[in-house]
Amino acid sequence: MKPQIADLYRNVSRIMLPFADAATEQLPMTRIFRLALFQVTVGMMYVLFTGTLNRVMIHELGIAATLLGIMLALPVLLAPLRLLIGHRSDNHPSHLGWRRVPYLWMGTLFQFGGLAIMPFAILVLSEHGADYPVLGAIGAAFAFLLAGIGVHMTQTAGLALTNDLAPSDKLPQVVGLMYVMLMVGMVIAAATFWFFLSDYSHFRLIQVIQGAAVATWVLNIIALWKQEPRDPSKTRVDRPRPSFASAWQSFSELGPVARLLVIIGLGAAGFGMQDIIIEPYGASVLGLDVAGTTVLTGMWAVGMLVAFSICGVALDRKVNPYRLATVGVLIGVAAFSMVIASAPLDSPMLFRLGNFVIGLGAGLFYVGTLVATMEMAPPEQSGFAIGAWGAVQATALGVALAIGAGLSDLIPALARAGHLGELFMHPAAGYTVVYSIEIVLLVAMVLAAWPLARVSRRSSQPA
Repeated sequence: MKPQIADLYRNVSRIMLPFADAATEQLPMTRIFRLALFQVTVGMMYVLFTGTLNRVMIHELGIAATLLGIMLALPVLLAPLRLLIGHRSDNHPSHLGWRRVPYLWMGTLFQFGGLAIMPFAILVLSEHGADYPVLGAIGAAFAFLLAGIGVHMTQTAGLALTNDLAPSDKLPQVVGLMYVMLMVGMVIAAATFWFFLSDYSHFRLIQVIQGAAVATWVLNIIALWKQEPRDPSKTRVDRPRPSFASAWQSFSELGPVARLLVIIGLGAAGFGMQDIIIEPYGASVLGLDVAGTTVLTGMWAVGMLVAFSICGVALDRKVNPYRLATVGVLIGVAAFSMVIASAPLDSPMLFRLGNFVIGLGAGLFYVGTLVATMEMAPPEQSGFAIGAWGAVQATALGVALAIGAGLSDLIPALARAGHLGELFMHPAAGYTVVYSIEIVLLVAMVLAAWPLARVSRRSSQPA
């Protein structure tokens, strides 16, 4: 009985604590958690950009939503820079022997600088935008650009350093833990910003955003401190360095890279097109109040955390990461079908459950594709690979967000103008079109990933 009890204990512990065995003697759990702090600051930035500043800039400061959309789109437009950042961090010349630390440090400075000037730029845009529209817009755009560059540099270099430090057999668990910490950062940031800005004032806005700047600097310094071993042989100035074109050529020869990038783009667009319309859908179609729609983010976050735990167990058992991502996408198809069905059924409960399942599917997809990308590249190109993953998913997400928001407004406008049938006069029509397009994108992703998802995990890796 003792061996059976021991096996049962190991299986239960893997399910309840899926990342507990991610640590090794060379990379203990305390060091992994410390390294993951850069993901906490990235999560904080996401909440600030996509949540807190939306409300403050539109409602409290009266800034036009169109102008806000342009400001928030600027970091997305910089997403392709992740590929260049990853390439440069792979081949950084340094007498000190560091490849990733300089980019983590510079990313931290960009984050800090953008957040430090952001509240003043926003207040100038709000208070004096009519008198100095160009000056106010330039100041705010500069702040968002700095912060956006910082996020791209920090996350790309941080994940590349994670790939450098984690043993290959523990990499999936470590990556899953990194994304758990991203969600932790988002949850803590959302609660903190809500608490301090519930009694809004201009002075309080300055305090909160500059407090976020200081927290970003402190946490990132703790994250990178004594993490990367110094190896001057890899960073010596006279070492031959491949050009970006030759690096891309060698990366593209590692395996089905083009197919992988298509998979990433289709999945990211399929899951992300509805990100900024999900709460308006709940309010205008199902009549949910503010508290009811706020719960949606929590349901989505819980779904993501469950997905990360599943990833930790599945990847530890050598499940093909493409298969894991494909399962997540199929779950996403079911989730969006539930969201669509919630309108004719007038079921807020089905809608909330659909949001939970969206988070579950998206978590499986993102971790699965990231692990597949990291396993494909050799150590000397890990930054390039992670940059490619980040560039494609962030760009696809940004484009999909813009298209989704535009279609949700365009479809009702065309229906009111008589260009569409009576069916499209329903309040849910525009949203349903967006969700239907997402289902099509996710099905296309399954078709693209199927040849890679069918093989074993060992066979899916490059020789």
